[in-house]
Amino acid sequence: MPPEVRSLVQRHQIKAALVTPILQDDKLLGLICAHVCAAPRQWKEVEADLLQQLADQIAIAIAQSELYQQAQQLNADLEEKVRQRTEEVERALNFESMLKRITDRVRDSLDEGQILDAAVRELTLVLELSGCNASLYDLDQGISTICYDYTNSIPTYQGRVAQMDRFPEIYSQLKDGLYFQFCSLLPNPVRGQVAMLACPIFVDPDSSQGMDQAVLGDLWLINHRDYEFNEDEIRLVQQVANQCAIAIRQARLFQASQAQVKELEKLNRLKDDFLSTVSHELRTPISNVKMAIHMLKNAPDETRRQRYLQILEAESTREAELINDLLDLQRLEVAAGPVTLETLPLQRWLLALIEPFKTRISHRQQRFEVNCPADLQPMTCDFGMLQRILAELMNNACKYTASDHQITLTVWQADNFTVFQLQNQAQISTAELPHIFKKFYRIPDA
Repeated sequence: MPPEVRSLVQRHQIKAALVTPILQDDKLLGLICAHVCAAPRQWKEVEADLLQQLADQIAIAIAQSELYQQAQQLNADLEEKVRQRTEEVERALNFESMLKRITDRVRDSLDEGQILDAAVRELTLVLELSGCNASLYDLDQGISTICYDYTNSIPTYQGRVAQMDRFPEIYSQLKDGLYFQFCSLLPNPVRGQVAMLACPIFVDPDSSQGMDQAVLGDLWLINHRDYEFNEDEIRLVQQVANQCAIAIRQARLFQASQAQVKELEKLNRLKDDFLSTVSHELRTPISNVKMAIHMLKNAPDETRRQRYLQILEAESTREAELINDLLDLQRLEVAAGPVTLETLPLQRWLLALIEPFKTRISHRQQRFEVNCPADLQPMTCDFGMLQRILAELMNNACKYTASDHQITLTVWQADNFTVFQLQNQAQISTAELPHIFKKFYRIPDA
């Protein structure tokens, strides 16, 4: 008898004991002990059988209890799995519904601002975040600007501008199209210590036609510091970023196409104005020729006939020059046409060129000054082309210079170059300067 049993028998003064094991598949679950403390006893067989039956019933009860507990645990596990699966399905449906709302916006709108604003709001509400913002990049200046922000419990950062070179460990990954999540070691002075997920907004380089850059911006998701974004959430954010990239690309391509359409419409108007002007310029000499012929028929004396003949000759020459100018324009369009080089004394040629304009300048009460050194060297060029260029500049100077204002023509030579400078006191706005050499272009309301 083990010492602890002997101690128990002595303490309770047990005189007789009947012990039956409680067994389950040869596994000892416990003991049933019946004892008598008054006097020794010889146990009967029927008593031993009764105790054995009791032990068997207890073993059955224990087995049933264990099976019941197992069934209860299995039911609890199944309920938990069903609950988790239901939550996953609901979450997936919420994700899909949110993504569909953003996709519908991309399809129905060409306003990138509305789509980005909806994206940060939807992400914050569906993922139950502290906040979410969208930034747009200016890679030429190396800055990232938070343009859209939606927050629940943290201050907004909308309008904040970040210099990318100050955070190379962040923007080098984002510009490579990589996402990452982290929790800053040092608390932010405004937001404190938070968990963040950064995901780039970028387009496939092969499909970024019309775009100046492949990486357009980023999405930042903020939550409490112990939060970890799971794979499903990251995948959702990437899908939202892709939709944002599509929206930005569509909006900017639309803006570019609209600008191009406006430019083409403007060019078409300028062409129509040019053709109208050319038609008018061609008709004017013809009208003068007809008038001179009519007057010539009715001229009473030789002096008037000579005058009308001079007018007829001058207007015929003018008409021929206009036609030649149009032919020259056509040759310039196809980069063809002969160049006739001549070497002439520049000063004498120039004075002859400006002589016809002096009467016009005097009639318009304008002042005209010519700065032309007497020692100018002879020049070799296509003087016919040069004459048309300078005559057109002089014509514009006369046309757009107000009365009592100065027109100055200055010529000088240096380093084998001859420079012609024509100045007046009228101005061309800075916005119009890039366009003055465009075909058919005429400054509006000049």
